[in-house]
Amino acid sequence: MIIALRNLVRGPFHHFRSGEDGAVLTEALVAVPFVTLFAAGILEFGNIFWQRMQIDAGLRDAGRYMARCRPAGTGSYDPTCTEETAKRIAFYGTQASGAALRVPGWGDNLTDITIVPVDANGTITVQTSHLYRSSPIFSWLGIDAITISSSHEERYIGW
Repeated sequence: MIIALRNLVRGPFHHFRSGEDGAVLTEALVAVPFVTLFAAGILEFGNIFWQRMQIDAGLRDAGRYMARCRPAGTGSYDPTCTEETAKRIAFYGTQASGAALRVPGWGDNLTDITIVPVDANGTITVQTSHLYRSSPIFSWLGIDAITISSSHEERYIGW
């Protein structure tokens, strides 16, 4: 009788509170979603930084190309030296057609880059903005769209 009363006072869930069976499973069920979300966030931000580096490299290459170009109408102008060629170098890494884009979705139609010609300081500025295509994780977390903006200045050298 006393044992039955003691079990009634402890409650029917006493075994779950004092036993260690299933403790690891319970901890894993709590920890795994957070660890997975954290790892996916690290991968996502790593991809953002990789795209930023690729965009910076493209702008640098286009700026170097334009810095070596002679303006139209001066002496023996090379007709292949155009802003379109500079944009192709930025987006694809080459002048040849059919190459893969450096960054997916950046420069499909060659309009994402603005090239500011030689200014009073003798520099050429190449700038762009790219809307990052994120995974669904950002929308689940309520993070708005990320815009990667970059610019590069190169001193004009000419040929």
